[in-house]
Amino acid sequence: MTVNDEASVEEKTRVPAPRVLIGSGLLAVAVLLAAMNLRPAVTSVGAVLDEMQDTLGASATWAGALTTMPGLCFALAGLTAPVVARRLGIATAVSLALVLLAGGLVLRVLDGPLVVLGGTLIGTAGIALANVLIPVVVKESFATRIGLMTGLYTGALQAGGALGSALTPPLDSAFGGWRPGLASWAALAVAALVLWLASARTRPGGAASGENATAARSLFRSPLAWIVTVFFGMQACLAYIVMGWLPQVLMDAGVTRADAGLMMGLVSLLGLPVSLIVPPLAAKQGSQSGWILLLGVFGIAGVTGLMVAPSAAPLLWSIFIGIGMAVFSLALTTIALRARTGAETAKLSAMAQGIGYLLAAVGPFLFGLLHDVTHGWTVPFAMLLAVVAGQMVFGFFAGRPRYV
Repeated sequence: MTVNDEASVEEKTRVPAPRVLIGSGLLAVAVLLAAMNLRPAVTSVGAVLDEMQDTLGASATWAGALTTMPGLCFALAGLTAPVVARRLGIATAVSLALVLLAGGLVLRVLDGPLVVLGGTLIGTAGIALANVLIPVVVKESFATRIGLMTGLYTGALQAGGALGSALTPPLDSAFGGWRPGLASWAALAVAALVLWLASARTRPGGAASGENATAARSLFRSPLAWIVTVFFGMQACLAYIVMGWLPQVLMDAGVTRADAGLMMGLVSLLGLPVSLIVPPLAAKQGSQSGWILLLGVFGIAGVTGLMVAPSAAPLLWSIFIGIGMAVFSLALTTIALRARTGAETAKLSAMAQGIGYLLAAVGPFLFGLLHDVTHGWTVPFAMLLAVVAGQMVFGFFAGRPRYV
C-alpha cells in the first residue's frame, strides 16, 4: 500500500471532531430552565399520592412501584445517554429529552394505574437523558466556570423540586383534581424546549483523536469510578425515598396535607442556597470530602428525628433533611472534577447516574414494603440511616482529588 493509499484510508476512517455547544448567556439560562424540569415530575406525585391511590383503587405496592420507577428509569435510560448523544449530537439529544418529558407528563394522567406507570416511564426516560447530558454541557461549554454553573444548575433543579411539591396541592384544588394538577407541569417542559432550541448553537470541539481514545477506555475497571457511582447511588436513594414518602410520613405524624406539601417544598428549596454556595467553594479546593461529610451529618440528624420523634419537630427534621440532601450538588461536582475531558465526563456521568440510580431504585420500594410489613416507620427509617451512613463513607473517598 502506498503512502497516498494509507492517507486515503485514514481520511475515510477518521471520526469528525465532536461539536460543542457555545457557552452563551442564553444557553446558560436554557440549562437552568431545563434543570427546573428534572424534579417536578417526581416531587409533584408525593403531595397527591394518597388521592391518586383512592381515585385509581391502587395499593401501597403500586404506590411503591410508582415512586421506585423514576430511579429505575433513570438507571436504564441514563446508561444509553452517551450513545444517544454520539448519534444525534448533544443539542438534539437534550431536545429529545424534553420532548419525552412533556409527553410523559401529559400521558400519565389520561387513564388508569397502568397508564400512570407508562407515562411516568416515558417522562422519566426524558429526565434520565437530561440528567446525564447537562453535566456534559456544563463541562464542555462552561469549562472555566464549572463550580459556578454546577451550583446554579443544581440550585435550579432544587427549586424545580420545591415548586413541584409546594404548588401541586394548590394546582390540584384550582383545576379540580390531581390529573390536571400533575399535567400542568408539562407547560414548564415545553417552555424549556423552546428556549433550548433557540440557544443550542454549536462549534467544532477539540481534536477527535483524544475523544476517541477516551471512548475506547472502559470506566468499569476504575475503582474511583465505582466509588463515585456508589456515592451517587446512596445520595439518590435518600433523595427519592424522601421525595416519594416524606409527605405521607408527615401526614401520619399529624401534619395537614397542605403543610406537608409545603414542608416537602422546603426540603427541596433548602438545597438552593447550599447549591449556590458550596459547589463553587468545593471546586476550588483539592478535596470535597469535608463538605460531603458535613452535609451527611445534617441528613443523619433529620432522619433520626423523624424516626424517634416525628411529631415533636417535623419542621426542624425536614430542614435538616433538606440540608443533607443538598449533597446532590457535590455528587454532580465530583463527576465533573474526577474526569479530565468531556467524553470522560459523559461516561462517568452515565455510569454514576445509570448504575447509581439502579442501586437507588430499590430504596423507595423497599421503604414502602417495610412500612407495609411493620405497619410503622421505625424500621424503614433505620434502613434510611444505613443509606446515609454509606453515602458519607463513599462520598469521603469520592471527594478526594484524583481522576478516573
